[in-house]
Amino acid sequence: MSRIGKKPVVLSNGVTVTVSPTNELVVKGPKGSLKQNIDRDIIINIQDGQLVVERPTDQIRHRALHGLYRSLIANMVTGVTVGFKRELELVGVGYRAAVAGNQIDLALGFSHNIIMELPAEIKATSIAEKGQNPRIILESIDKQLLGAVAAKLRSLRKPEPYKGKGVRYSDEIVRRKAGKSAGK
Repeated sequence: MSRIGKKPVVLSNGVTVTVSPTNELVVKGPKGSLKQNIDRDIIINIQDGQLVVERPTDQIRHRALHGLYRSLIANMVTGVTVGFKRELELVGVGYRAAVAGNQIDLALGFSHNIIMELPAEIKATSIAEKGQNPRIILESIDKQLLGAVAAKLRSLRKPEPYKGKGVRYSDEIVRRKAGKSAGK
């Protein structure tokens, strides 16, 4: 039995979960609502403020989906109650970020600024304090979408190993390489 799959998801106050006949799960909470299509074989039971995900058989496919859907549902419940946050750091001389509405304007050392359109579900803020690297803070209720947008921002200028310049997650550790050694 899947250790993750058999753990119940605790539904806090203000969170409602509904499963439609077409196996679409809708989680509503104080911060918004999220939808997820569930495989037709996976069984979802809601009782006593807890949601339990069950599988019909021990087939490899059912075992794989059991833990997956339990994790996705747990992330949805956390998202609509608390939300998720991801912080990126811009390391490099002249690297800047400005947020205007749902667009981020990034100066990352290219000949032109990069303007990236954000999805409506993501809220971004940029912080530029003197003596520190500029930071971008992304917040959303959807963990999958937040991770995808953060990865896209990071891919615009990945941290390089020699000077450490680039866009990195604030908790990321960049392994540094030694440069060329001095001449003879």
